[in-house]
Amino acid sequence: MAIVVNMPRLSDTMEEGTVASWLKKVGDKVEEGDILAEIETDKATMEFESFNEGTLLHIGVQEGETTKVDELLAIIGEEGEDISALLNGGAAEAKEEVAETPVAEPAPTVEEKQDEAPAQELPEGVVVVTMPRLSDTMEEGTVALWIKKEGDTVEEGDILAEIETDKATMEFESFQSGTLLHIGLGEGESAKVDELLAIIGPAGTDVSEVAKNFKVVASNEAPKTEAPKVETPKTQAEPEPKVESKKEAKPKKPVKGERIFVSPLAKKMAEERGINLSHITGTGENGRIVKFDIENFVPGSGAGTVGKFVPAGQEDYEDVPNSQMRKAIAKSLTKSKFSAPHYYLAVEFDMDNAITFRKQFNSIPDTKISFNDIVVKACALALKQHPQVNSQWFDDKMRLNNHVHIGVAVAVPDGLVVPVVRFANEQSLPQIGAEVKELAGKARNKKLTPDEMSGSTFTVSNLGMFGIDYFTSIINQPNSAILSVGSIVQKPVVKEGQVVVGNTMKLTLACDHRTVDGATGAEFLQTLRGYIENPVTMLV
Repeated sequence: MAIVVNMPRLSDTMEEGTVASWLKKVGDKVEEGDILAEIETDKATMEFESFNEGTLLHIGVQEGETTKVDELLAIIGEEGEDISALLNGGAAEAKEEVAETPVAEPAPTVEEKQDEAPAQELPEGVVVVTMPRLSDTMEEGTVALWIKKEGDTVEEGDILAEIETDKATMEFESFQSGTLLHIGLGEGESAKVDELLAIIGPAGTDVSEVAKNFKVVASNEAPKTEAPKVETPKTQAEPEPKVESKKEAKPKKPVKGERIFVSPLAKKMAEERGINLSHITGTGENGRIVKFDIENFVPGSGAGTVGKFVPAGQEDYEDVPNSQMRKAIAKSLTKSKFSAPHYYLAVEFDMDNAITFRKQFNSIPDTKISFNDIVVKACALALKQHPQVNSQWFDDKMRLNNHVHIGVAVAVPDGLVVPVVRFANEQSLPQIGAEVKELAGKARNKKLTPDEMSGSTFTVSNLGMFGIDYFTSIINQPNSAILSVGSIVQKPVVKEGQVVVGNTMKLTLACDHRTVDGATGAEFLQTLRGYIENPVTMLV
């Protein structure tokens, strides 16, 4: 019997996931324990194992696409098994027990839309393609460009069109194969999510009645609440000539003022090489600039390099869709900033002894520690003496932790992750250094597990290596405090009444006033000063 595989919850804060890659394809045999796919969560990209055996009969979320936790991901069953019932509604029934938690009302299906309009069955093999929801806040989309025109053959995975959302212009792939029988929106026209976009089916099929049963709201019309047919002459008549004219222009050099169509990879390569896209002839479909064009571009005749023949003051920008990690960071830090009453305590430590200590420590063969390792170890020892700073706030209680798990903020391309050094007070400096290095490497390769990112009782954020002298951080809840560490600066200091050259480092402790009072935070920093300014005491 076929089994519905839903999008798993791979982290405690995960609400939706994106398929980074499928390791199995439809028709493949699947054994229990096989890796089905790599799923991008709000924290990392993780391998997802199959808990079932059989044949992969259906993939519900394509690579690069996103769906909410517990939505249909795939179907596994016996080879040749009929799964049409699951695809037409059985999958929803299979998830009834998950639906105990209130969820948003699902978007109307094609069948529901047809129920609202005059009842009509779809001709055999015909599929109605509606305006997709390409971002979490998208309510309507605009067709920027049709890649296919009416009458073209469409294969599953072909790019049908480019859709402008509220966040970016994105390529929209077809999930069906057949002939593009009808285009419901012309280029530049808009429709709400789930309104008619196109119809695909067997060549020669009459779909005029199907098209009339869907309401299309053009961008220059006010939305109508009535269900009757809506006449949209431009929508039906103009798209085909526009697309044909673009097809005939291939290969094509962009005209000044026209939108430049370029693949994301080609755009990135052009930026890295300083190439002006307006001077490149695209050889891709509809004159799109692709990787081949960038690789084979030879600057010459005074054209092509950025800065030449470009009007001064020309505006340019790029809309980048928010990744799952970026959304999670925004949600958690906004909640922390506006729910926890932050206050900040700033100090400046003498680092002369720490510099000498580190140099002597690293003279030991096969040993290398960083100043950040010294800070982490010092914080761990100080926290054992000040459990109030090592506490966590919950709605109904305050937890004073007797163990010390220190989160170390690590910058990654998509944002920020906080792997956790567990029982840091019990580890030696070399052990802390090795663990931090390993966790940071996993973070940058998106290989951290949920366990490696959970359970911190205190956080250290160090931007000193970037030359940042002083900064403040937002508390990583439910923790009560986070320490911001700046760079070591050489400057004149007063020692024993004399002005001499010294080395200092500024640190800022952000505290949650619900759990940590000002005096408590100040006492913690005094203890921390003792360890960092005299690091040999950490070895006693």
